[in-house]
Amino acid sequence: MRITKLFSKTRKDSPKDETSKNAQLLIKSGYIHKELAGVYTYLPLGLRVINKISNIIREEMDNAGGQEILMTVLQDKNIWEKSKRWDDNAVDDWFKTRLKNNTELGLGFTHEEPLVNLMKNHISSYKDLPIYPYQIQTKFRNELRAKSGIMRGREFLMKDMYSFSKNKEEHNLFYEKMKEVYMSIFNQLGLGDKTYTTISSGGSFSKYSYEFQTVSDAGEDIIYIIDQEKKLAINEDDFNEETLKDFGLNLNKETLRSEKSIEVGDIYSLGYRYSKALNLKYTNEKGLDEFVYMGCYGIGISRLMGAIVELNSDDKGLVWPREVSPFDIHLISLSKTEDYANKIYDELVKRGFSVLFDDRQDTTTGVKFNDADLIGIPKQIIIGEKRIKNNEVEIKDRKTQEIKIISVDSLYDLL
Repeated sequence: MRITKLFSKTRKDSPKDETSKNAQLLIKSGYIHKELAGVYTYLPLGLRVINKISNIIREEMDNAGGQEILMTVLQDKNIWEKSKRWDDNAVDDWFKTRLKNNTELGLGFTHEEPLVNLMKNHISSYKDLPIYPYQIQTKFRNELRAKSGIMRGREFLMKDMYSFSKNKEEHNLFYEKMKEVYMSIFNQLGLGDKTYTTISSGGSFSKYSYEFQTVSDAGEDIIYIIDQEKKLAINEDDFNEETLKDFGLNLNKETLRSEKSIEVGDIYSLGYRYSKALNLKYTNEKGLDEFVYMGCYGIGISRLMGAIVELNSDDKGLVWPREVSPFDIHLISLSKTEDYANKIYDELVKRGFSVLFDDRQDTTTGVKFNDADLIGIPKQIIIGEKRIKNNEVEIKDRKTQEIKIISVDSLYDLL
C-alpha cells in the first residue's frame, strides 16, 4: 500500500474530546474516526488490525471445535421475553426500535436466546452434541456514558461462542479447555504476560465465571494476584469469605498484590437457564428427554485492540506487536530517485511481505519519520540518498529505535 493512495491521514494534534490514550492515538494516527460518543469507524489501517486480531481468534476457535456462523443483529422481542430479559428493568442497556408495522425489535448485545431458539432446529438427539457455534459480530449496548475510547463503546465488535453439551461433565471438559485457548490467544496478541485468569461473579448467568483481566493503568477493574506463575487472580468485587470458601482458597487480601486491569474476555457456565426458558431438549441414549447444558465464551475484539494500544505505545505513538500490525514493514523513501525505492517495494511485495510505502515526494524527512513512529509498524526500512550510493538501506526497530545498516542484497534474508 502506497501512502499516496491511502485516503486516511495522520493528524498533528490529538483530539481534544477524547481522554483515553487508545482513542487519542488511534485517531491521531489515522486508524479510526469518531462518529459520536462511543461510536467509531475503522479506517483502512484500523480494519487491518481488527482483521488480524479476529483471524487469530477465529483460528483458535476453529481448532477448539468451533463452527462459525453469523446471526442477525435484529432481535425478536418474543424470544427474549421467554427468558425475562426483554424488560428494561432486567437489562438496562438495550437499543430498541420498531418496524413500520409497529413490531418492536432490539439490537443484539449478546445472543443466548436467539441461538438457543435456532438450535431447536438442529439439536434433537444425544448424537447431535456437543456443538460449539461462534460468531464475530457487531454488538450494541446503550451505555449511559461511553468512555475509555474503543474499550467501552455503544457499538463494538465481539466474538461470542456458545457450547451445547449433554451434561455438566461434558460441559466442564470444554470449559476448562477454553481457559487454555483464551490464554493462547492473549499470548499471541502480546498480552499474555499481563493477563490473568480471574475468578469473578457470574452476574445474571451463573454464580461464578472466569474473566481474563489484563493489567493496565487504563483498566476499570481491580484484581488481586493469587498465583503469579499460574496467572491466577480474583476480582476485588468478589473477594469475600463465600467465594474463597467455594474455591478452597485461604487468602489474606493484605498480603496480595492488587492491580488495575482491563477485562478482555470472559467465560460462563450457563447450565440449563436458557435451554429451560426456551425448551431446548435432546433425547438421551435411553430415549429420555433432557435439557441441553450450556456455556458462553466472549472476547471483545475492538476492546482488545484498545487494550493493545494502551500497553504498546510511547511518547512517539503506537508500537504494534508484529502479530497484529497492519503491515509487516513501513518503507520510507527519502530519495528523489523513485526507481530505486520502487524496486525494493515491488520485491518485498513479491516475497510476500505486506508493506506500507511512504512514497510521498512533497513531504519532509521529519514528517515521514514522525508519521512512521506514530503509525507504529514494528520494522521500518529507510532508503536515503547516501545509502543508495552504497546499495544499502537502514532497518529501524520501532520499539527499541535501534538502527542497522545493511546491504540491499542481504535485506530480504534478514527480514
